[in-house]
Formats: sequence, C-alpha cells, structure tokens
Amino acid sequence: MSEVTPFTHVVGGERLRGLSSGGGGPARATVVLLHGAGNGSKERLVPLLEEFAAHGCHALAFDFSGHGESTGLLRELSLRRRFEQAVSVVDARAGAGVPLVLVGFSMSGQTVADLVRHYGDRVAALGLCAPAVYAGEAWDVPFGAGDGPFSEIIRRPGSWRASPALDVLRAYEGRAVLVVPGTDEVIPLAVTEALSGALAHRAQFTHRELPDAEHRLGVWFRDHPTDRREFVTDVLTGLGERGWTSTRAWVAKQIPEGRTVDEWSFLAGGWSAQMRRLTLDDGGELALRTFVKPFFRRHAPGLLAREAETLTLLAEQEGVPAPELVGVDATGEHCDHPSLLMSVLPGRVRVDEEELGARVGLLAAQLARIHRIVPRERPRTYQAWMSPGAVPPGWERAVDVVRRDPPPYEGCFLHRDFHPGNVLFTGSGAGLRISGVVDWVETSWGPADLDVAHCSTALALLHGPEYGLGFRERYEAQGGRLLADGPDHLYWRLLDALAYVPDAAKLAGPWRELGRADLTPEVLGGRMEAYVTGLLERYG
Repeated sequence: MSEVTPFTHVVGGERLRGLSSGGGGPARATVVLLHGAGNGSKERLVPLLEEFAAHGCHALAFDFSGHGESTGLLRELSLRRRFEQAVSVVDARAGAGVPLVLVGFSMSGQTVADLVRHYGDRVAALGLCAPAVYAGEAWDVPFGAGDGPFSEIIRRPGSWRASPALDVLRAYEGRAVLVVPGTDEVIPLAVTEALSGALAHRAQFTHRELPDAEHRLGVWFRDHPTDRREFVTDVLTGLGERGWTSTRAWVAKQIPEGRTVDEWSFLAGGWSAQMRRLTLDDGGELALRTFVKPFFRRHAPGLLAREAETLTLLAEQEGVPAPELVGVDATGEHCDHPSLLMSVLPGRVRVDEEELGARVGLLAAQLARIHRIVPRERPRTYQAWMSPGAVPPGWERAVDVVRRDPPPYEGCFLHRDFHPGNVLFTGSGAGLRISGVVDWVETSWGPADLDVAHCSTALALLHGPEYGLGFRERYEAQGGRLLADGPDHLYWRLLDALAYVPDAAKLAGPWRELGRADLTPEVLGGRMEAYVTGLLERYG
C-alpha cells in the first residue's frame, strides 16, 4: 500500500491541508477526491485515496477552507471559491498534462462539473457520489450561516434545473460513474435523475445504486471495502480510451480486415441511445448505436435484437431506405454497453421550417410504404407508451377516451417511432427526397393509426398543431391503409399524444440540439394543449 503523505497548500490567504498517495513514479492519472459540505472532510476519504493509489494512480484529497484541518470560515466559502481552491491544488500537485480523475461527493458534484468545464479533455473519468448541482446565480454567493441568500437560492423549488453544471455534464464524453444511495435525505430524486440523464447523453456512463446506503457515501465507502473496490474499478475502466476500450475492440472485429477507425464523432439528435459516426481510414463511414441510459440498457437485448432482425428484413424491401446491419452486441457481452453497428445513410434530419409542406407529404408517402411491408414473421404486438394514471390533472376529458379497451383493428407492420427526427432528407425543391429511415428498435404489429398518431404528435410539437391535425389526410392521400373513424381513431391519437403531456420538453431535447431553440417548454405546452383540443373537437 502506498504511503499517505500530508501536505499544506496556500491559496487566497487560506492554508488547505491535504493528503497525497501514490506519487512515487509514473501514474495512470491524478485522482482528486472532493468532499461534501457541512462537516465533510478528507479524513473519511483516506481508504478511497489508498484504493486509487493501489491501482497505480496519484491520488489527492484536501479540506476546503472552513473544513477539517484547513483554515478559514465555512460561512465565507462559496461554490466559486471551492472551484478556485480545487484548481489551485490540482495545478500545484498534479503533473502537467497527466489525465485527471475527479471524484466528488454531494456539493462537490457541482465542483466536479466546474472542473470539467475548466480542464476539458484532460478529464478522463468522473465519479459522482450522491451529487448536487446548483443554480448559476448561487455560484458567487457565500454560504453564510444557513439563513442567507445562498440558502434562499438553493431552497427555491427547481432552482437547480437551470444549473450550468447539467450542460457541462451533457457535453462530457469520458468515463463517468454515478453512485446513488438507497435513501438520500439530502438530494432530491429529481436532481439525481437529471444528473443521470445528463451523463448518459455522451459519457461512457454507469449508474450504480447502493440500496442500503444513505447520503454520506464517503462514510459508506470507508466502512464497506467491497463497494469501495468496485467503485474504483468502475471509475478506472478503460481509462486510456475514455472508457470505451471494449467497444473499440469489438468494432475493430466488425469492420473489414485491414481497415481501422480514424475518427469517432458524436451525432446529435438521439434521445434513447447515443449515436456516433465512425470514419474509417479509407473514408468509409459507419454508425454506432449505444444504449447507455439505465432504462434502455436494461431493455437493450430485446430492442437491439429486434432492430437487427428488422434491418435484415428491410434489406430485401423496395422503397424503404434503411441502414445495412454490420454487427450487433445486444447484451453488451463484448462492448462496454449494448451496441449495434450499421451503415451510414446519406442525408440529414430536417426539423426546420423550410420546404415543410413538401417534407410532410414525403413523410406521409414513406409511412404508407412502410405499412405495406409483409414480414416473414409477425413482430411483437405494439406496446402503449402511456398510462392514464401518469397524466397530470387538467387532461381528464382526453384521459377518459383512452381508459376503455383498445378498438378492434386490422394489424400491419409498424415502425412505431416514425417521426421527423428519424428520417433523413437529401436535395431541395424538385430534388427533395427521403434518403433514410432509422431507429427500428420499436418495430411492432398494430394499427396503422398508431404510427400516424406518433408522427402527428411530433409534427404538432415541432411545427404547430395544424400540422399534426392534418397529417392523417396527407397519409390517406398517399395511399395509406384504411384508418379508423371518429372515437376509434381518437383513441389511437390520444394514446400517443398523452404519453408526452407530463414532459413534452424532454421529447424535444434532441430537436433543440438540431437548432430548434425556439421549442421552449412554454411553446411545447401550448402546442400540445391546442393539438389535443383539436383532436377532441374533430373526432370526439
């Protein structure tokens, strides 16, 4: 076991007391352990410090001013001063250019995000333990004695939702481990869910739960060596390749012999999965779908196996441009996460307002062609994505429509997630064409009305309720299947729309990444209300 050596670091007139271990030779990385607020200190992190050192890392832990053995007053500390103190320690005691691993507890979740913003690609891995993030306006405000401006800001309901830290973590592409206790009396569940969603956006992410633990995870790791060792192993997984070692090795076996991947680039616009474009040394391109979010990772074996089967089927079809399957690891047995590798199709997603009428007509014609596919084996029956009990108050009239049993229907092959975000376009004017339809993980058997409903909901939110209300007529004009009338059709339309009533803004996150910054929660909420009202008036 490496020796633990105390040090003192002076910054801003304060003497910070710290501990260092594992600095005797070349290190894999410098690990910086950051304690939480209140009575948090470096002392409870010593076993974790030693564990990282035993894995070949140089590890540091220190007391922020006003904590432990450091000088200063806690009431004078702020989030900004915590960040500045951490930067000063790192710059003085971490080797120049050595990769950084940042581990933060509770309040230091915010400090870790601030350091990621500061050090950029030098940060190779994160470990966030029951972390918190805060509103940007709280950053400069001294903590005070618990009854001042800082406390007022952080106790304001939902103030954390606009935290710049969430945007920083959404953009982070290295290794990230989020550890949450079974019981947390300090950090609201909504904060944890937002952090999990942010980290799953681009990072090589693991969400780990400790069911018997409480908020003070530094104490838990001190007293539970097995969990401590597993946490350290998780954080350091694939450190040299930002956590993606196994996935890179698997991809290398799928591509043609003699070829290598020159560049991995993130593709914006995904929600359930991470999408990357892989550029080969000969200029060829492939697309990699990776399920990282905990919910979708759990369901990945079924989702990716279904997509692989569907892409194989579509290779034999005319008029439905879909990617070519290259390889699939549906269970994540070989990759860091369940993954599917496929060809890249030409074109781009269009969610702008130009040539909108023509694009909607092409969407309708493409959906009609999809519904004419006759599979060798019938796919699974569709699944509803909403529950009446999950719809918030105020939508009772619409909810009553979907409380009954589903209407009878003549089934057909469904994409089940057909909307503008999953369709690629090329050209313009008379040369405007659909060049690809992607994301076939939800392929199902059910009423054509349901695919029409899903695309209609998306059009209503993207472009206004009139586009959603009018999509049925566009579909029928393109030779689509016979749809239900009146209340039966209304059932399918609301079964889809009401799935997004609680949080239409979440659905639109990828659209904003593609340039639709105008799709604010207020705009989306207004469009959803107008769309549902229009459906009730037309078909009710």
